[in-house]
Amino acid sequence: MSDPQKIAVIGAGLMGHGIAYLLARAGHSVSVFDTSEEARASLGERISDIAQLLGDDKKLLDRVQVVDDLAIAVAGAAFVIEAATENVPLKQKIFADLETLVGPDCILASNTSSIPLRDIGQNMTDTKRLVGAHFWNPPHLVPLVEVSQLAEENLAAVEKVIALLAGAGRHPVHVKRDIPGFIGNRLQHAIKREAIALVASGICDAETIDDVVKFGFGKRMAVLGPMEQSDLVGLDLTRAIHEVLLDDLDTAQGPHPFLIHLIEAGKTGMDAGEGFRKWTPDEAAEVRARLRNFLAAEAKSN
Repeated sequence: MSDPQKIAVIGAGLMGHGIAYLLARAGHSVSVFDTSEEARASLGERISDIAQLLGDDKKLLDRVQVVDDLAIAVAGAAFVIEAATENVPLKQKIFADLETLVGPDCILASNTSSIPLRDIGQNMTDTKRLVGAHFWNPPHLVPLVEVSQLAEENLAAVEKVIALLAGAGRHPVHVKRDIPGFIGNRLQHAIKREAIALVASGICDAETIDDVVKFGFGKRMAVLGPMEQSDLVGLDLTRAIHEVLLDDLDTAQGPHPFLIHLIEAGKTGMDAGEGFRKWTPDEAAEVRARLRNFLAAEAKSN
């Protein structure tokens, strides 16, 4: 655990409340800002729910302060972690504002899942303290954080963020170049691109895709990464498969027309009752509970 710090979290929503929880759990003083009165009002209850899920002492809430003024939230902060919605103009404004409100040594981190830092910092005058800190949802249960580096001059800030997150029980990794989607989402959406193409071409249905992943290679991915697996079976086998397969994989340069068609038809996923698959409210609730309980059990065991 690192020395206690004053940390500000910008955004009290889906990601922000979990980030605030894990930092407060690590002993830090956390100030949370959100423009939404509803999000601010419910933050304490949502953090308390996390503590109950993981069996933690709810007294950690004493280290979390909710404020409705950005300047007050970031005053004296050593780190600011932005967890606003994935909107480029919004993030650009937040970081331009933050630059005028924080001290010269305060590190500014964005929880963006896909936007390059060069775009986020476009309106800043000095970006050497700007880093990416991509937590995975839910951040209090998934240990990985991708800490991305904008340029050589950002390395010192990156190293401080990595140390902070490691001290808070996360598993930070260093993304050494500023690219869209960092590492995890590039891998994840490469799979999704091929999965959508397979369903769209009639090779299989969406349920089969999910079964192949969950009951096939997904079973080993928690303990065996793709590079380890390649070394395990031998790179000669990997090359032989690539020679047969790669030319036949989908190479669409934009969202697949099948995905666009579903969205335009209002089939946007579980909340709409249908996406790639059809969902009743009970079925959707079961999936969410299954994921939450699995991740919570993993978090408690580590």
